[in-house]
Amino acid sequence: MSTPQATEQQAREQDLVNRVVRSFDDTPDPRLKDVMQALTRHLHAFLREVRPTEAEWQAGIDFLTAAGHITDDRRQEFILLSDVLGASMQTIAINNEAYGDATEATVFGPFFVDGSPRVEAGGDIAQGAAGEPCWVEGTVTDTDGRPVVGARIEVWEADDDGFYDVQYDDDRTAARAHLLSGPDGSYSFWAITPTPYPIPHDGPVGRMLAATGRSPMRASHLHFMVTAPGLRTLVTHIFVEGDELLDRDSVFGVKDSLVKRFDRQPAGTAAPGGREVDGTWSRVRFDIVLAPA
Repeated sequence: MSTPQATEQQAREQDLVNRVVRSFDDTPDPRLKDVMQALTRHLHAFLREVRPTEAEWQAGIDFLTAAGHITDDRRQEFILLSDVLGASMQTIAINNEAYGDATEATVFGPFFVDGSPRVEAGGDIAQGAAGEPCWVEGTVTDTDGRPVVGARIEVWEADDDGFYDVQYDDDRTAARAHLLSGPDGSYSFWAITPTPYPIPHDGPVGRMLAATGRSPMRASHLHFMVTAPGLRTLVTHIFVEGDELLDRDSVFGVKDSLVKRFDRQPAGTAAPGGREVDGTWSRVRFDIVLAPA
């Protein structure tokens, strides 16, 4: 049964919510007004549910401050936070509605960099990155099955040691490039076979994962971003069939349609383009279907 004190407390808390929501009534931009008022209602609902102590509130402020301090032009801790909370994938789901057989999208991740080098069809994006060679091929079409000519295909991945090029201090560019689809929509390139790796966990997000008993590991994957005029930009990965982390990817990025078979080829197997490979290599096919813009 509610006591008079509890009723009074609830009234005081609700009065504050109402006053803060009303403070945005005169926002000129209707969308901004909706966003700020909804944010206020949900934020206060969270606070009233968990009822943090002032010390816990300060700990939250300290966490966000630390995330800001560690963020720079090579590392985005707030994207990492969004990823591990599933907010990135939820935003992607909202903004990439199902359309025919269009390829599904997944998280962008914090390691994309503009200005990647271009490679021609059959070129090597690894550029010295450690790892087993992997031949990647496929086509880019629209949802009516028409080839998309000249689609820009950005690809990037971690090396065999679990690091992206931007995580090194020597300004290297490796395991990152872009190419264009051909007259028939086809594309092909050499990369390295993806392997599992941890997201950066030496900062506040990593400490949060450790405190909650969660692993920082990501399932093995290769990033793609595909753009073409008149078609929806696709940001996605492909994942390695059989990877034991597929059902516990730390950023919830795995979708069944994006799990592909990477066929390992024995040493000495003839490789595309006459490339001489010292040891084993793998190959995978990924046919990309773009939805209308």
